[in-house]
Amino acid sequence: MNFVVLDGHAVNPGDLSWEALEALGNVRVYDHTAPEDTISHIGTADMVLTNKTLITARILDACPQIRYIGVLATGYNVVDLEAAAQCGVAVTNIPAYSTRSVAQFTFALLLELCHHIGEHDRSVHAGDWSVCPDFCYWNTPQIALEGKTLGIYGFGRIGRAVAAIAPAFGMKVLAYSRRPDHQLENANLRFVDFPSLLGQSDVVSLHCPLTAETRCLIRRDTLVQMRDGAMLLNTARGPLIHEADLRDALLSGKLAGAAVDVAENEPLPPDPPLLEAPNCIITPHIAWAPSDTRCHLLELAVHNVEAFARGERLNRVEPPR
Repeated sequence: MNFVVLDGHAVNPGDLSWEALEALGNVRVYDHTAPEDTISHIGTADMVLTNKTLITARILDACPQIRYIGVLATGYNVVDLEAAAQCGVAVTNIPAYSTRSVAQFTFALLLELCHHIGEHDRSVHAGDWSVCPDFCYWNTPQIALEGKTLGIYGFGRIGRAVAAIAPAFGMKVLAYSRRPDHQLENANLRFVDFPSLLGQSDVVSLHCPLTAETRCLIRRDTLVQMRDGAMLLNTARGPLIHEADLRDALLSGKLAGAAVDVAENEPLPPDPPLLEAPNCIITPHIAWAPSDTRCHLLELAVHNVEAFARGERLNRVEPPR
């Protein structure tokens, strides 16, 4: 097997090893691949691994030797699945590798919105506490989560992991799922429809894939359905939110805050709408970034390849029917 990794720096900037993959065949690793270089970087490789580099129908036509595309992520919208199926190319993804780290990061964002720890740390280091006439001070409202309602849109592995953490903070959970499992309901959790989730939640957290149905899920007409002063979290996919509409909701005070780890366009362009918004935390798509999490991702990527070599369909993804 001849492998090419098109954008290895995203997964492994140098702190991990490719040895397990190298044990399976010849491996070429490119840190980055520009769109115009994709075909030349693939070359004669029949096994292609990609994180965010697009594999389009044109690329598949130009590289007919490709047998396998392994997406080094859970989301697989970087591959033209229809074209891959027509060419007989197997496509796999890596589900569930980052469940705990994304759930952890979701609450890191929420707690930062509640307490603005970074801002207060900078204030103390600037000497503000040393000249304070009182024993304490706060520059932003401090928000307690106890008694608040967390609304979770998307109740897969990550949504469920987030829901499991919420009761530790004294929060109730509302969940929206296309296929609600009412057997999971208890005193702290119940399933509701989307309008009810928006209208009854103090915090709305997005944990769903990007599809035609969910693109711009959060936009002007859904934002007005949210509680006044609610907060919004997104650790899923940037295009779930119409960023200009979210900016307007924050500027008007409709929402008290938002925290996003993803953006409509990544990397972030120089003048995105949310940079103008008050009380909006933006992090550079790092919920999956702990080294332990990325190491697990590479382990699962190797398992996918090994399964493919055995003729198995582990984590195979197919075009929608």
